[in-house]
Amino acid sequence: MLNEILEKLFSKNTPKSRDEVKRRLKLVIAHDRADLNPELIEAMRKEIMEVVSRYVEIDDSDSEFLLENNQRATTLVANLPIKRIRANPDTDNS
Repeated sequence: MLNEILEKLFSKNTPKSRDEVKRRLKLVIAHDRADLNPELIEAMRKEIMEVVSRYVEIDDSDSEFLLENNQRATTLVANLPIKRIRANPDTDNS
């Protein structure tokens, strides 16, 4: 028990960075399994951003596009923080 506490206190790999490494590895594996090239992913990201931006203002600096993979399927996850909803989606593109 004491060893576990000391390991947690003095470990170079903090839980947060370890979780980030695991997340990135899962992303790479999902890309490989989905057989999608980076250009296609980027084209999808741009098109999704264009469509969603017609209806809401998005915080581009904080948005994420991830491919997640489980044993049954690969999932595209778009995390898009919304700043505000556009009053008139057809004409308000500011």
